[in-house]
Amino acid sequence: MNFSQLGLAPAQLRACESLGYTEPTPIQTKAIPLILSGLDLIGCAETGTGKTAAFLLPIIQKISEQSRPGVRVLVLAPTRELALQIQKNYGELNRAKSNRSVIVMGGANIRAQIADLRRGVAMVVATPGRLLDLTERGAIDLSMIEVLVLDEADRMLDMGFLPAIRRVLSLLPAKRQTLLFSATMSDQIEQLARSTMKEPKVIDVSPRGSAATMVEQKAYQVALESKTTLLLALLENEPEPFERVLVFTRTRRGAERISHILKARNHSVNRIHADRSQPQREAALREFRDGRARVLVATDIAARGLDVDAVSHVINYDVPNAPEDYVHRVGRTGRAGNQGKAITIVAPVDELSMRAIERLTGQAVKRVVPEGFGGLQPLATVTAKSFAPFARSQRSTVRSFRPRRAR
Repeated sequence: MNFSQLGLAPAQLRACESLGYTEPTPIQTKAIPLILSGLDLIGCAETGTGKTAAFLLPIIQKISEQSRPGVRVLVLAPTRELALQIQKNYGELNRAKSNRSVIVMGGANIRAQIADLRRGVAMVVATPGRLLDLTERGAIDLSMIEVLVLDEADRMLDMGFLPAIRRVLSLLPAKRQTLLFSATMSDQIEQLARSTMKEPKVIDVSPRGSAATMVEQKAYQVALESKTTLLLALLENEPEPFERVLVFTRTRRGAERISHILKARNHSVNRIHADRSQPQREAALREFRDGRARVLVATDIAARGLDVDAVSHVINYDVPNAPEDYVHRVGRTGRAGNQGKAITIVAPVDELSMRAIERLTGQAVKRVVPEGFGGLQPLATVTAKSFAPFARSQRSTVRSFRPRRAR
């Protein structure tokens, strides 16, 4: 199967070729013909399997075939990072530069966004809150929308956007094509989709809740107070190369603390979390993409939509609160057919959460008990004695470190 067999026009085929797309992924193979035919669609697939191109390629073709004024396509995304990624992908795939796309999201200058909209736009990529701000100001008219895309809708519900989504839906014309894409699909999402869609076709190309199949997963069991020591041991003593590492924490404060510790240890590191401004978050992501930062410490705002080539390792410094977030974190590596590795640091208090993740994914995560870190012995273990000397030598150093307060 190749892209030419999916009904795509020559312009879209050239765009695929220029980006090195040779064979469509399963979600692209199934979704593109349905979208081109105008059907509503619910699509579920693992992260990193090409969902964004699956809806952008046919949408770009449809709006290029007939020119019309007004905003014709609306893409809703839960986070700024995902919205930026969609906008970037649109720019790469769109050959008809007259069909402009504008991104509207919080944390950016609203006046500049209003000015962008006034210059004429075919597609808007938006986070729900900022979009509603602009509609209340009369800066955007949604009455001409032909296609609505709800991307990562499960995350939008997790973040409390359901009332905002319903308000947006009330502003759209009843006659439209609605597409919903997500890495996981809950009953609540299906109910929302079916209440707003007309006889949608359902595509599910992955087992529900599965973690990325190209990722080797391990869980290191340690004492709570040894987590930071183990993180340093992994980054500094592991024989395998940790080339580009994404470290996830539960909290913004945790992300700041870990990034300060790593910087003090002379690691090239940056961080992304909700307390950082949009320019700071974009700069951190650029450094990580360019290789100037080997380690990016992030909260779950980066678990979806962060598309960086060749992330070698994801390290869950904290086990996520929601099992579904584990799937998305792990999906930041092992993308586009590349192998990746995911390591989760599990303290005794995290054991129940780790078991919930295994129930969701249907996969047993290989347990490792590194000697000298005070972990509880599980039923099946793989010991890692090589970390013991590091643990003894570094424990006092890590405990005594405190990041300086910003002045």
